[in-house]
Amino acid sequence: MASQRVLRESRVAQLRDASVEAARVAAEFVREKARDRLGLDVREKQAADFVSEVDTGAETRIRDVLSSLVPGAAVVGEELSPTASMAGETVFVVDPLDGTTNFLHGFPAYAVSIAALTDGEIAAAVVLNIPGGELYTATRGGGAWRDGARIRVSGVDTPRRALIGTGFPFKQLEFVERYLGQFERITRAQAGIRRAGSAALDLAWVASGQFDGFWESRLAPWDIAAGILLVREAGGRVTDFTGHDIAPAHTPVVASNGVLHEWLLRSLQ
Repeated sequence: MASQRVLRESRVAQLRDASVEAARVAAEFVREKARDRLGLDVREKQAADFVSEVDTGAETRIRDVLSSLVPGAAVVGEELSPTASMAGETVFVVDPLDGTTNFLHGFPAYAVSIAALTDGEIAAAVVLNIPGGELYTATRGGGAWRDGARIRVSGVDTPRRALIGTGFPFKQLEFVERYLGQFERITRAQAGIRRAGSAALDLAWVASGQFDGFWESRLAPWDIAAGILLVREAGGRVTDFTGHDIAPAHTPVVASNGVLHEWLLRSLQ
């Protein structure tokens, strides 16, 4: 049993390290392209949802690194394979540039997000804040880390002291009316709400205690796969609006330090 555990831990560490290397290669590519934002080829996937040659180029580089370091692993990526199956022994769920609109405007909140799944469970996670350089990592059962230092969710236990992150439903306008009601109820009770525009970073900031909670009406698997593990390994909770634990999927998301979770759920419902 002990030898099997050691083998599992070694495998998870390999997946984490491969994800870190892929994220660093992608981040360097994004930084290079940032020097000529105005010259980039950009198209609109849907209203207010943009993709550029930087997104696809970063994802291609991530795939190349992961294929080299973890042969046989599948990759589900936002730009090149969004409909690929997440079933399999080893699957990487990738957002090569979370916060594309921020990047295109030079607003410094965008990241690479990579999660490694083994048999459907999130085993390792990496979120790399490209402008800031902070590297967030987690492994299942191994805790969450920022630049090599252990991180924990905040200890804030009252809404009036809480700083909450959110994401606007700009892709799903049918959620706007419900969202505005949620926004009003939470605004009346807490210290502040922030909307940075990168769910991967929002979840990393919950894990590190910079946010006390976060919610968004609907996110995609690649937006949240790494962040889910970061928050849980830092001692927090990640659920849908009904309080059920979530896996990487198209789903509503509520994340918190755990202490404030029931208040958030009541406010959102």
